Amino acid sequence: MASFIIEGGHKLHGEITPQGAKNEALEVITAILLTDEPVTIKNIPDILDVNNLINLLRKMGVQVTPQGNHEWTFQADKLDINYLGSQEFVQCCSTLRGSILMLGPLLGRFHKACVAKPGGDKIGRRRLDTHFLGIQELGAKFSYNNQLGVYEIDAQELNGKYILLDEASVTGTANIIMTAVLAKGITTIYNAACEPYIQQLCRMLNSMGAKITGISSNLLTIEGVEKLHGTEHTILPDMIEVGSFIGLAAMTGSDITIKNVSYENLGIIPNMFSRLGISIERCGDDIHIPAHQHYEVQSFMDGSTMAIADAPWPGLTPDLLSIILVVATQANGTVLIHQKMFESRLFFVDKLIDMGAQIILCDPHRAVVVGHNHKFKLRGARMSSPDIRAGIALLIAAMSAEGVSTISNIEQIDRGYEDIEKRLTNLGASIKRIP
Repeated sequence: MASFIIEGGHKLHGEITPQGAKNEALEVITAILLTDEPVTIKNIPDILDVNNLINLLRKMGVQVTPQGNHEWTFQADKLDINYLGSQEFVQCCSTLRGSILMLGPLLGRFHKACVAKPGGDKIGRRRLDTHFLGIQELGAKFSYNNQLGVYEIDAQELNGKYILLDEASVTGTANIIMTAVLAKGITTIYNAACEPYIQQLCRMLNSMGAKITGISSNLLTIEGVEKLHGTEHTILPDMIEVGSFIGLAAMTGSDITIKNVSYENLGIIPNMFSRLGISIERCGDDIHIPAHQHYEVQSFMDGSTMAIADAPWPGLTPDLLSIILVVATQANGTVLIHQKMFESRLFFVDKLIDMGAQIILCDPHRAVVVGHNHKFKLRGARMSSPDIRAGIALLIAAMSAEGVSTISNIEQIDRGYEDIEKRLTNLGASIKRIP
């Protein structure tokens, strides 16, 4: 299990470009299963979760051709459907959350699928009901194979239907969309997730011949077609990395320019960091974060304590709450962090408390952060990364701390961030990777 050794207290300076969006990559890469023609995808991040998915597709018989510079061509014209029932397939899925996204494309194109219970972050329940109930509405039948530990899905015929989702699940919405594009008739999805990742998936499918309207809203209408063809698609910059770099600049008092952020797709993210008193200067499609000696938390108009909570898009993505919480530890003021969409994601704060942060963990969903206003630095510590986002939050904390910190289990960080130590070292950070 690899670790990072971080020497804190270094000021950073320079430019950094965010990688392609991890969450979008998982969706659009699985969408290649909907056609037997070549699909070229650009700006694919070189990270563990995406690479594991690509390797899984190879094992299923997908032709995967690297084009260089984060660009790959996929062709699913010779799939080995029988592989889906193998023990190797089950084992691969158990370590990869994104494997659940193969359900929709396989069912839409072949009218049958076999999906193992997916792995991924240990951040509380991430139920599959939305996926299954929505797809059942289109005509699929589910059974669970206890021996293999897989869900076996069969649909002799898929027919469009009005579907009201019980929650605006991003992966659930993606799966239903990819099932419906090849179904007969018209499918309407209400309370659909409308994150930029979903918008990008819909645009890609439309370029393949699908007929999807209502993109960027929570009401999608899909007119089924008989066949999809190949296309080219470019993945957006990762908004979570953009937010991570904003937080990193503020915590370390650094001057950083974040290049090519696709600002119009960042939604409320810049505003949320502004609430913590962080100056964000937009320069075209770049963001400049000047060096901050101090940053002061805003209060609500009635004078009450600032509260920051996650919510379905266009609300704040839950993936950034860990970063915002860490950044708040050095703000001037008090912030209530409310994690509404996932359980257990705030339990990493005990590591920040050990570093000297003033945090009151109220319950599994809420934490009150009393900022140090840079009067007291966090202390270096030994830590372990519990999940992707907590891992990067702990890395930011360590880079701002006095002394040396060690973060183990950094494979969790590698799942979502490409060559993070090299890119930050180029800005002036002191981070070493040890086996």
